[in-house]
Amino acid sequence: MKYLYALLILVPIALVLDLADIGGHSAVFVTSAGAMIPLAAILGRATEEVAIFTGPKIGALLNATLGNAAELIITLVALNAGLVTVVKASIAGSIIGNVLVVLGFSVFLGGLKNGTQTFDQRAAGANATMMSLAVLALLIPALFSLPHGGERISLDDVKLLSDGVAIVMIAIYVLYLIFSLRGTSPAERDQMQEAETASMRLSTAVGLLAGATVAIVVMSEVLVGAVEPTAEEWGLSELFIGVMLIPLIGNVAEHLVAVQVAIANKMDLSLGIAVGSGLQVALFVTPVLVFAGILMDEPMTLVFNTFELAALVAAVFISVLISMDGESHWLEGAELIALYLILGLAFYFVP
Repeated sequence: MKYLYALLILVPIALVLDLADIGGHSAVFVTSAGAMIPLAAILGRATEEVAIFTGPKIGALLNATLGNAAELIITLVALNAGLVTVVKASIAGSIIGNVLVVLGFSVFLGGLKNGTQTFDQRAAGANATMMSLAVLALLIPALFSLPHGGERISLDDVKLLSDGVAIVMIAIYVLYLIFSLRGTSPAERDQMQEAETASMRLSTAVGLLAGATVAIVVMSEVLVGAVEPTAEEWGLSELFIGVMLIPLIGNVAEHLVAVQVAIANKMDLSLGIAVGSGLQVALFVTPVLVFAGILMDEPMTLVFNTFELAALVAAVFISVLISMDGESHWLEGAELIALYLILGLAFYFVP
């Protein structure tokens, strides 16, 4: 993880390129995207350190709330810029990336190192049920907005439907947190054992948290400003950039942690990171973006396009199948990665 911090040099480079208009939009996009990686890692590390001082229960809540802070900031900036297509694609891409890329590499590399691995079947089943519910919640507004008998519901009704679904989603997420915090799963016990002592002062951790958040906001402005021209220069659609690139940028540090603990044969913790992050995006980040859109006067409905919905259903379906028996092996990880590559190819060819 430490080598990621070397990428902090990209923060001033991205700012100079953007402010001085040097190197073109592609250079700005690449450097600002690279700069987001260590900033997200610092944000995650600072959150974990603050969580140590607050105790395991509040700490778990902090991690759950701020776990996808970097991605939330990026999407809020994109939404404020009117890039609703990129925002929706990023939501879908983040969920897909967590259940296919993060879980896939965790299962694959963990299986190669340790053979068949086991995890808490009940916890995995609960997460799989919640993830299925989240995807169904995202499916319903799109299905009900389709024409029926030659008529379709009005745009105002679609917005109201999306707002209502968002309220229910965030409510069930709160209940999910309460349920999770009341018990101590094997994954939580692992986290508590590894985080018994803090490596920095509380004031330092809070300062890092605040500083990283401000830096991510600035870099997000630079990154989002370069999305449209970069997509045009590279011959890529905004859908592809939103689904395949932006989610990976904001979650690289978290992805590495999930893979590392899987290699250490702690599959409960790895599964909790991968699936938990996807759940947070679906049930917390998405509703927050809907409510933020109302405040920004940039309304965002929960009507995702056919390609995004098909990818979400496929990703969650195969991940549920893999988590049902409480065991995993390297071939299942390879299958998850293979589906992600297939979806990546499909999104590349979507106009």
